[in-house]
Amino acid sequence: MTTARKHQVCVDATPYYHCVSRCVRRSFLCGTDPITHQSYEHRRSWIKRKMMALSQVYCIDVCAYAIMSNHYHLVVHINREKAESLSNRQVVERWQHDHKLPSLVSRWLDGQLSSSLEIEACMTIIDCWRQRLWDLSWFMKELNFFIACQANKEDDCKGHFWESRFRSQALLDEQALAAAMVYVDLNPLRAGIAETPETSDYTSIQARLKALDDQQETAPCLYPFVGNPASEQLDGIPFRLIDYIELVDWSSRQCRKNKASLIESVPPILQRLKINQLTWLKACTKLERHRSTMVGCTESAVHAKRTLNRRRTCLFRLDS
Repeated sequence: MTTARKHQVCVDATPYYHCVSRCVRRSFLCGTDPITHQSYEHRRSWIKRKMMALSQVYCIDVCAYAIMSNHYHLVVHINREKAESLSNRQVVERWQHDHKLPSLVSRWLDGQLSSSLEIEACMTIIDCWRQRLWDLSWFMKELNFFIACQANKEDDCKGHFWESRFRSQALLDEQALAAAMVYVDLNPLRAGIAETPETSDYTSIQARLKALDDQQETAPCLYPFVGNPASEQLDGIPFRLIDYIELVDWSSRQCRKNKASLIESVPPILQRLKINQLTWLKACTKLERHRSTMVGCTESAVHAKRTLNRRRTCLFRLDS
């Protein structure tokens, strides 16, 4: 029996999640169909553009992504505090970027409402939109719906394009966040379609490296790295970008077939996060093979179980 989404996604337990959506009926999101030899490479840009556009509408930040032949990966940060701090007008302005506004809300924007009942009804609608702005299910639904419509139109067919729903794993701590991001960024290398992280097309690591090459502070529409924000409340991923790049590079060397060997130059970030090398390699190569709904250390899982009021969890342990 599947677990209800409300029992898998809880911002009070963690704001970070690893999401995966896969095609059905031997559909191809991107790449080339080995039977018909038809290329669908152009669809990669569809999902990237839509994903980035939605990240500007929703208060959901994209930490990492990889767009593969028949599935894609996302690591996201749900920014509930940002959504709750928006003014009513800011909520409406975000929502209208991708949606048609009802006449009642349009009239409110123009200052044309005078009835208290109309204003109250308008505020109810805006409050609903505010909740949706940090709702992961709404974000994924809109992303997948757009791609399915585009693909079905191109293929001149009807029916499901995606599996019934996206998979999600709660990332309970910094160790889990780092493992999931590296797992996602190294997907093309493990699949044998890229030789190095910088040549992994349609991945967040390639986008971040390109931004560095262009002397930009961060890649457009990606959640930035802010280092260790212990002394200052900064909005971003709690690692240094240079540490993460080194970690991806080191991990990529260990994950390549017939070339895995533990070398002494282990990135400092592994030592800071107190992750065993073997456990790390298992995480960044087999994160999906375990039917886990949570990733993290045992201590973090205890807190998550209390928050979710659950006795058991399907945990991928990073401290074993």
